This record gives sequence, C-alpha cells and structure tokens, in this order.
Amino acid sequence: MGRDHGMADALTRKVARRLLPFLMLCYFFAYLDRVNVGFAALTMNRDIGLSATAYGFGAGLFFLGYVAFEVPSNLILERVGARIWIARIMVTWSLISASTAFVTGEWSFYLVRVLLGLAEAGFFPGIILYLTYWFPAAQRAGIVGTFMMAVPLSAAIGAPLSALVMSVTDGWLGLAGWQWLYLLEAAPCLALGLATLFVLTDRPECATWLTDQERASLVARMADDHRLRPDRTAHLGSALLDPRVLGLGLVYFGLSTGLYAVGLWLPQIVSSFGFTTTATGFVTAVPYIVSAAGMVAWTRRSDRTGERVRHVAIPTVAAGLALFAASQVGTLPLTIVALSAAALGVFAALPTFWTLPTRLLTGTAAAGGIALINALGSLGGFAGPALMGWIRDTTGRFDDGLAAVAVVLILAGFSVLRLDRDSNRNTAPTRDPG
Repeated sequence: MGRDHGMADALTRKVARRLLPFLMLCYFFAYLDRVNVGFAALTMNRDIGLSATAYGFGAGLFFLGYVAFEVPSNLILERVGARIWIARIMVTWSLISASTAFVTGEWSFYLVRVLLGLAEAGFFPGIILYLTYWFPAAQRAGIVGTFMMAVPLSAAIGAPLSALVMSVTDGWLGLAGWQWLYLLEAAPCLALGLATLFVLTDRPECATWLTDQERASLVARMADDHRLRPDRTAHLGSALLDPRVLGLGLVYFGLSTGLYAVGLWLPQIVSSFGFTTTATGFVTAVPYIVSAAGMVAWTRRSDRTGERVRHVAIPTVAAGLALFAASQVGTLPLTIVALSAAALGVFAALPTFWTLPTRLLTGTAAAGGIALINALGSLGGFAGPALMGWIRDTTGRFDDGLAAVAVVLILAGFSVLRLDRDSNRNTAPTRDPG
C-alpha cells in the first residue's frame, strides 16, 4: 500500500514538473499583460488625456470583454483540446496587448481593453479545467496554488521591471516609455503561445513523455477520482442553473474586486506619496513578494487538513479588514504593510477557492460551470477599478475607494460560509476533498 502511494506521488511530481513550470510562465506573462496598464497609467493618462474615472473604467473594461466570451471559450477548449486553444488565446492576446501602445484617447483605450478581454477569455478557467485532467482532487489546492503563484511573482517582478522599461526606453524611436512597455511585454506571450503547440499535451492518454505503465496508472487514477464524486453535476444546463455555482460566482466577484482594485491602482497609490517611477516599481513589488510565499503555505495547509471552506473565508475577511486599515493609516509604511496583508489574504484564498467548483462539477458541466464562475467573478475586475477611479475623481482621495472595496471583500468572505454547508463534512482527506 505504501509502495503504491509512493509511486503515485512520484507520478504526480513527474507530471507537475512537466506541466506546471510552463503553465506558470504563461500565466506570469498573461497577468503582466493584463495589469501593466497600471504602470503605463503613470504617464499614459497624461499623454492621452485620461481622467481617473476614464482610466478606471477603461482598465476594468477588459473584464467585460473577458466575461462575454468566457463560457464559449471554455466549451471550445473542452472540444478541441487545451493545446490548440490555449495557443490561440495567447497569440491573439499578445498582438492586441501590443496594440495598446498606439491608443490615442479614451475611446481607442476602451476598445483595445475590450478586445484584450475577448482575446484572453477562457485562459485562466481553461487552465483550471486542464489541471483537473491531470491531478486528483485531494492534491488540487496545492497544485492550483503553485500555478497561481505566477500572479504575485508576475506583479513582484513585473512592477520594478515595468518601471525600468518605462524609464530606460522613454523617447526611443519617438515612442514614450509606456508605449515600449506594451510592445516589449507582449512579445514573450507570442513566443509562448507558439511554444504551447509543442509543450502541452491535451490529456493523460496522449502523454508520450510518460511510460506505458505511468500513463495507464494516471488514466486509471483520474477515472477513479471522477467516479468517487457522487455530488458532482455532469450536465451543462444543470451546472449553469445550480445556485451553488451562482453563489461561488458572487464570492469570486468579491475576490476579483479586491484583487484588481488594488492591482490596477497600486502604482498610482504609491506614486501619490511622491515617488519616482522607478522607486514606485520597487515599492509596489513588496505586497506581492509577501503574497507569493504565503499563498503556497496556506494552500498546502488546506490540502493537509482537507478543509476548504474556512481556508477561503478566513483570508478573504482578513483581506477586507486589512484593506480597510490601509484606507485609514495615512502614511506610506503603514499603508504598504496593510496592503501587503490585504494582498496576502486575497492570494491565499484564491487557489483553495478553485477547488470548490471542481468538487461540484465534471465533464462539460465543469467546462461551462468553471467558466461561468470565472465570468461572474471577473465582473469584479471591472467594478473594482471603475469604483476606485470614480471615487478618486469625486473625493480626490484613494482612501474611500479602498474602504468601499474592503466591504465587498468582507461580505464575500462571510458569504462563502453559507455555500454548501456540508462542505467541511465532505472534505476530509479520505473522502476526496478537492
């Protein structure tokens, strides 16, 4: 028995080594292309005449395009395979992200942000679905947590990198630094999109990089994992109407509101204390460095204990309280400490949150249901930045916007406790906790 368990763990590690580094690299640049607008805004807003309201609205418009194509994109991925569809997503979003360098005002900015969302739709939920093909539910929080560590790493490395690119390239060939930022940071996504065709394998059955014994063992293991989940919905229509799916979408709305309200405005919040662009990049990295280690430790704890719901609720509420504290302290050191705690809470909650939908859904229902949850939640990516921009223009301050977002996070944290009240009973490790 112990020998079989050891072989299964070795196989999991082999699959993880093959897939996770590449998927993390893809997500690293996906997130960078999604939020580098926050750094570009330090000079772009002035150059093309964007107010805080217009910037917040346009930055958030990404998510309206994203939501519009989310469910269809994931259903296409389920049909044609992850390798082809993720390659398509990455190539198109890289080209559109690069085109942001040539916006000239509000309306062109709005258009490119919507198109970028349409192009990237399905990437993240597609990867979440893809991971369910390869890793059993009992290990999924840690696997998703490792994959999602690409986000705080992207922000931590991308913040000083973006600031450096803007400072060094400003004026090259008659282009501003923010224009070079979009052009240079889009290029890796194009290369990775093409590489996807050669690196990813659609399903375990097709994994020629496994031995025949390993491949048969993994296929059997994943088949058993799906069979042992009696509470899962298999049909798309049932999933889209399931109140638990809709409820999870609302919880994710709160998490996304906090994530992107802070992520897309943090450079301007830091800059408002009088920092140069380069210094802003390094200071902005601090909350994400803290988050990168914390989210992995928290998701491993969730896998170790088998508990899911409280591992989402507690850090979400804590993030809201920390964000409220950030709105009150008024000095840069305390603001950064509070924002670091808020970022840590959001990033700790997110990977474990994504084990909840995969516990409820399978097959086509998983493709559509995960996409619907991500689509509903991603509306928070529109609401958070737009709300922050409107409040900033109305009051002249960031504090009230941070407090408003804090309330949304706290409500999301308490809401998850009301969803599927028997989750704790069903998530002991021996009962397949994913």
